[in-house]
Amino acid sequence: MPAGSSPKREREYKELKTEFKKEGRYKGREEEVAARIVNKQRAQHGEAKSSSSSGSGASKKSSGSAKKGQKKS
Repeated sequence: MPAGSSPKREREYKELKTEFKKEGRYKGREEEVAARIVNKQRAQHGEAKSSSSSGSGASKKSSGSAKKGQKKS
């Protein structure tokens, strides 16, 4: 976990890592996946330097004024 993490995020990281090992999920990558999940949560809640607002990494179109099948002019 990064140096600036709160005790709550540290606890979540340890719980996720333990749960993944117990369930046999993400074999060999438990720590990496747990850290990624907690870091994403930190970013979404504004606890990290750069915040991530999209959930999937895909770009979202917000201007969509043209209806489906119609071209913008």
